[in-house]
Amino acid sequence: MFRFALSLPRPALSVMGLAALVLSACGPLGLYHKAGVPVAAMNNTLTDCEVEALAKVPVDQRIERDPIRIVPRRICDSAGNCTVVYDRVGGEVRTYDANAGLRARVLNQCMANKGFTYVNLPACSQGVKRAAPAGATTVLPRLAPNSCAIRNADGTFQIVTPG
Repeated sequence: MFRFALSLPRPALSVMGLAALVLSACGPLGLYHKAGVPVAAMNNTLTDCEVEALAKVPVDQRIERDPIRIVPRRICDSAGNCTVVYDRVGGEVRTYDANAGLRARVLNQCMANKGFTYVNLPACSQGVKRAAPAGATTVLPRLAPNSCAIRNADGTFQIVTPG
């Protein structure tokens, strides 16, 4: 027997959450969890905590450049005549948010203060997917060690606990 819970479509997730889910479509489903809470309420709480974290720890955009090195390279023709050329290596420019890690910790702290725990649910096996009726999670269920997630084609997810 399977227990199922249903949920809101993906657009209700935050931009950060949506990007993470798109990038990890085949991997585990990561989300903040508190049994019995509607997914819509979890998403509202997540948005509130994201805004709070951004207010407390604003973006600190930094620019970093890799060192430039000149590397000699020997080029020889079929007659054995060799010359040395010099290649420029490095110099790539990157931007990053120096506060991203601290802001993530503040977000996690805010969600924990509201009773949520971040969980990674493994993808359900093909057998579980075939046995489960179509659905989407709307209320976060109690989790068990064998709980898993099904990602639906419409962007929603379904949390399943086989057994």
